Amino acid sequence: MIAQHPQFSIKKIDGRLQCTLCPRDCKLADEQRGLCFVRKRRGDRIELTTYGRSSGFVIDPIEKKPLNHFYPGSSVLSFGTAGCNLSCKFCQNWDMSKSREMDILQSPATPGAIAQAARDHGCHSVAFTYNDPVVFYEYAVDTAIACHESGIKTVAVTASYINEIAREGFFQHMDAVNVDLKGFSESFYNELCAGSLQPVLDTLEYLIQETSVWTEITTLLIPGENDSEKELDEMTGWIVAHLGSHVPLHFSAFHPDYKLMTHPPTTHQSLLKAKRIAMKNGLNYVYLGNVHDPENASTICPACGKLLIGRVGYTITGWHLDEKGCCDSCGQNLPGVFELTHGTWGNRYQRILI
Repeated sequence: MIAQHPQFSIKKIDGRLQCTLCPRDCKLADEQRGLCFVRKRRGDRIELTTYGRSSGFVIDPIEKKPLNHFYPGSSVLSFGTAGCNLSCKFCQNWDMSKSREMDILQSPATPGAIAQAARDHGCHSVAFTYNDPVVFYEYAVDTAIACHESGIKTVAVTASYINEIAREGFFQHMDAVNVDLKGFSESFYNELCAGSLQPVLDTLEYLIQETSVWTEITTLLIPGENDSEKELDEMTGWIVAHLGSHVPLHFSAFHPDYKLMTHPPTTHQSLLKAKRIAMKNGLNYVYLGNVHDPENASTICPACGKLLIGRVGYTITGWHLDEKGCCDSCGQNLPGVFELTHGTWGNRYQRILI
């Protein structure tokens, strides 16, 4: 089934069409592309030029997205396309997000073929990732529909830089999302991402308050840019106040890349400091990523302190949930989406052809 997608080009201004998919609101002359590069005006329509084309397909752990409370230990078929509607100077997937799509898109696949491949390989879910699925909205939604028809769950890994008019049509087809909250100041978003913070916060509130989509958050800590105690305190305080203490937060270590090659990598101590601030403000589930730290990758019961889900890398090493998804010691409910036991995909990384 192919969805009938709304056109995010509903405004005509001085002969140009305004794409209203994301907050950039690009105004395009005929044959002109938006900042994302992959959405192009053709006549009275704005079309996705990367539909049905991918940079490749990989089966990897769901924890790599990262999602720690969504079918732990399961395998996920992951793919992306090209283009992005932000311009992050620290992008760690810049070869895809900043690509002119003809450079990298060598793997054509229909939505139905992707869903079938996920089923054939025993994947629990399909993830739209590597570059932001917001910019390949139609391809992601059609693939999600095909996946659901085959009993496959769907995951969006996104910066959630999307307009209100497009939110429902996109997220209604997603079972889980990891939102990349890049920082917590307008200056950070403006200067390092060429974007704005508020639309991301609006989308987070929408996801938690108006949908049933399982939501986790990731923040890449960049030394000297978004890792001050003040900013971390404000960010985690906002999450608790507006989203709740149950939302998992992942602090991820930065390594020099793209246009921030002279910045130092994030230290382990900086990650630990961020976690302390987050937990002091009331967040119950805070994880550290891009480092080897089994203790801070594992899930602990906030009520009794017992290990609920042990992890080494992406491998599940301990499981102490009862059949209702609660702590088997004190009965505290663990927010998330779980089965009776965990998956066994582990740390494997498998490229496939479709």
